[in-house]
Amino acid sequence: MSHELEADKGWRIWWKLTRPHTLTASFAPVFLGTMIALYDTNINWTLFFAMLFACLLIQAATNMFNEYYDFARGLDSEKSVGIGGAIVRNGVKPKTVMQLALLLYGIAALLGLYICYESSWLLLVVGAISMAVGYLYTGGPYPIAYTPFGELFSGLFMGMLIVLIAVFIQVGSVPNFAILLSVPSAFLVAAIMLSNNIRDLVGDKESGRKTMAILVGRKNAVSILASYFIISYVWIIGLVILQVITPWTLLVLLSIKKPMHAIKLFREKEKPLEVAPAMKDTALTNTIFVFLLGIGLLIGYI
Repeated sequence: MSHELEADKGWRIWWKLTRPHTLTASFAPVFLGTMIALYDTNINWTLFFAMLFACLLIQAATNMFNEYYDFARGLDSEKSVGIGGAIVRNGVKPKTVMQLALLLYGIAALLGLYICYESSWLLLVVGAISMAVGYLYTGGPYPIAYTPFGELFSGLFMGMLIVLIAVFIQVGSVPNFAILLSVPSAFLVAAIMLSNNIRDLVGDKESGRKTMAILVGRKNAVSILASYFIISYVWIIGLVILQVITPWTLLVLLSIKKPMHAIKLFREKEKPLEVAPAMKDTALTNTIFVFLLGIGLLIGYI
């Protein structure tokens, strides 16, 4: 049996339950938004860390909701790939997973109240909607993740909205500059979700899901994934050519080997374990691309 499918012990059970490889999808947009805000104001680092931890907690809790509801619906087993495995492999009670997720949501909500107090209470509504989407992604009677709209919601809420909120809490507004720079982040977060659905296409189809990957077919889904990557890179190149952003942002091109490898592997392999590295490369593309974009903005500012 692959090491990935073995039972874990001690702290590793709880660490894997958070699905740590996905947490960078929260860090990267907060960092990018803060670097964008640097062009308009001095950074309040307390607010930065408050939002960063809130986003990480919400992401971890969302992953736990996913673990709980996939188990409750009979979708996860000991052989399932890409899950934390706390319930099906490590014997953690489902109730405990749900309680832990709600606890993390509670802590994130307290951090959110502090952020609202320091910036604007309008964010209370935005934050509540974002947390609701996190829960409804796999929870509730009609989980978003089981529909063709999973990539859309994840891209808008995890990719774009986090960037814009990170800017707003620092600046007090959302410049057009910020909206333009949040677009690649939206596509790359959507790519993470799409790569997950490509990997799980067969199992998802058997369980009755209607993801975009299932509706368009595997070959077309991989092509759409490639288009997400292409749009992200071309978008930044275009903004540089139009002199909207500093040429230093072309540092994002240093990450291009990751998506190329991911697409190549998805086209050559189909088994979930075989394409796991492609999923990892997709997640790393988001992290490295967005981080380099933020670094480029920082260098350009200095």
